Amino acid sequence: MFAAAIFDMDGLLIDSERPIMAAWIEAARTLDIELSHSQYLQVVGLATAESEIVLASLLGGPAAYSHAVGLVRQRLQLERSDGTPLFPIKPGAAEILAALRERGTRCAVASSSTSGQIQACLGSLGVLDHFSAFAGGDEVLRAKPDPALYLLAAERLGVDPTECIAFEDSENGAKAALAAGLRVVVVPDLKHPPVSIVERAFHVLDSLHDALGHLPRWFPQQAAQKPQSA
Repeated sequence: MFAAAIFDMDGLLIDSERPIMAAWIEAARTLDIELSHSQYLQVVGLATAESEIVLASLLGGPAAYSHAVGLVRQRLQLERSDGTPLFPIKPGAAEILAALRERGTRCAVASSSTSGQIQACLGSLGVLDHFSAFAGGDEVLRAKPDPALYLLAAERLGVDPTECIAFEDSENGAKAALAAGLRVVVVPDLKHPPVSIVERAFHVLDSLHDALGHLPRWFPQQAAQKPQSA
């Protein structure tokens, strides 16, 4: 059994990859460029610096990228005009977090998003207090697939990485968790993991809903975790 669970955020806890992809495709059209889904998928799971290089190449250079990124930022607001979150919670996410709290399992987030973005996104969805620790991409020198984010999250939980399960949707995220010594449950979002990741994964599931039945085997029953103050 394992002592803690560490979650990626984008594409795993929140449905952010699709709105972000749509924003980039629309921004590309303002440059008279048809950015396809398959082309955009090249940047899914990449660190920010790497994704900038790929997108700049696809859009025609740094100047075009700067123009497009401004439009993307305008479109991507945390909440829509009617007050609903732009990035909704993924199916099964709220349920698994509640179930882990009932089991007394400590949870953390290890996300390439900044610590501020993590707090804002999860706070808007009402699940922030399920987590005891957070590790954001602005707090480490190297992004996923480097293990730094997962090592930091485990350290903040006070748990050895080998006693943690990571929940990830991307190849680079899975590589980061594996390199840190965690077991990895992959829940694919826009891209299915390659065979090399599937073979090393603890499990590959269609959704977080599918993880609920495994929790009694993965995590011991302990005293329920108290809500954390946001």
